[in-house]
Amino acid sequence: MRILSQHVTGFPYRGEQTITVLSSTRITLFTRSCFPVRGTGAPNFNDPGAGTPMLAFSQAAENNKQPIMQELGNWFAACHTVLEIGSGTGQHAVFFAQNLPHLIWQPTELPGALAPLAARISAQAPANLRAPLALDACAADWALPMPCYDGIFSANCLHIMAWPEVICLFAGIGNVLSDDGIVCIYGPFRYDGTYTSDSNARFDDWLRQRDGESGIRDFEAVDALAQQAGLSLSADVAMPANNQLLVWRKTAQAVAHP
Repeated sequence: MRILSQHVTGFPYRGEQTITVLSSTRITLFTRSCFPVRGTGAPNFNDPGAGTPMLAFSQAAENNKQPIMQELGNWFAACHTVLEIGSGTGQHAVFFAQNLPHLIWQPTELPGALAPLAARISAQAPANLRAPLALDACAADWALPMPCYDGIFSANCLHIMAWPEVICLFAGIGNVLSDDGIVCIYGPFRYDGTYTSDSNARFDDWLRQRDGESGIRDFEAVDALAQQAGLSLSADVAMPANNQLLVWRKTAQAVAHP
């Protein structure tokens, strides 16, 4: 277990909300779409410049994209295709695709939260970033354009999803990850029932008051799901702001459980 001392400065509202854009357009962000929420502000809309649309923006995603990218550059070095689950505002997808040009990056989001993601991808996507897809982790068929991916990434989703949805997520990962593929999951976790910081404990309390089905997950329970999906833990990397990057690999001999 790795414990960092950085303090989370606020717990912005994350759930169903309505944001007014240019006073005439309303976009609803549905509960459990995986907009990053830990940081100094909730997703809002910024103006990228004259002649381009207003884009959803997360300060937390802006803050953590560089340290995450440095790790992904190592873990996804031998990968060619990456499926991102819960792409939120699309800031990660654009930045990672720009800085990891050897990867074909496929962003996804829940159907009800796809529009803000699609707007950013349309405005800023490099050639290796694919158009976003609607994806519900609990759907019987993920209906992806490729039968398998050799990399899967997700950030700040597990503590937003209900636990049955987390179970579905790992079952689906086991089905679409290629042999020897890499899974990287970013976010806060507990270890042996203990938080890695006081700020994470407060954040978890805030999450559960907002939505009783959400909350910071126990590493041991998540790793058990990963093992059931045929994954073996490769690394647990301490990240800024009391987060972790958990990395699993799927072995050729592993068989994913339905």
